[in-house]
Amino acid sequence: MARLGLRPGTPFSLEAVDAAAIEAAPAATQRRMQAAEPRLNPLVDGWGFATSGVGVYDTDYLRRAVVAKFDLGANPPDDAVYPVAYLDADGAVPSGDRDYVLHFGAAALPPADAFWSVTMYDGAGFPVPNGLERYAIGDRDPLHYNPDGSLDIFIQHEDPGEERRPSWLPSPRGPLGITMRLYDPRPEVLDGGWTPPPLVKA
Repeated sequence: MARLGLRPGTPFSLEAVDAAAIEAAPAATQRRMQAAEPRLNPLVDGWGFATSGVGVYDTDYLRRAVVAKFDLGANPPDDAVYPVAYLDADGAVPSGDRDYVLHFGAAALPPADAFWSVTMYDGAGFPVPNGLERYAIGDRDPLHYNPDGSLDIFIQHEDPGEERRPSWLPSPRGPLGITMRLYDPRPEVLDGGWTPPPLVKA
């Protein structure tokens, strides 16, 4: 702030600073945030999965800005973890023009002692109306588990049919914003012993 001429108790004059630099700052900052994002939110099977440095930032303003871009007011990892699906199992950006299955093995269901969910947004980060009025799905819903105790969540635009409908998360067309939430995550989430499964094309 001092480099811009902002000092306590002294007048500020825009003419005394480099106005072009100020005008260029937002775009430059966005580029810096984008470059830092993979380091601050490392990918595991296509999911950005930060389990440290969230919710308490001290003077790490870059990390704070990157987190606020997606999870303004995010909780510390001990309270909640928010994996975000950046890529599917084939390395492509998730799209509502494709059908996906998110498969959790019986021994690999999301380990959260409060609750877990998977929420659907469009590419701009907004919920999209659908016939079921279902914008998230998780352990508080009457999910349909497989005979072996595993769970398949069907992420697609079209209704998958009566048998699969209880485990269907409707998706809009175009780019998708899929966020998982694990509240009161168990230790295996925080130490890397558990990670979300990849989004597999159906």
